[in-house]
Amino acid sequence: GRCRRLAKDWEKSIASAEAWVFIAHIRLLTRRLARA
Repeated sequence: GRCRRLAKDWEKSIASAEAWVFIAHIRLLTRRLARA
């Protein structure tokens, strides 16, 4: 049971990690645009 739960959590964490990377890139781009 524990391994199955870890696999489910892993899928969620991968999706959230991708979302955070996306957010970080947007913030970087907006800062660069604001400076320019």
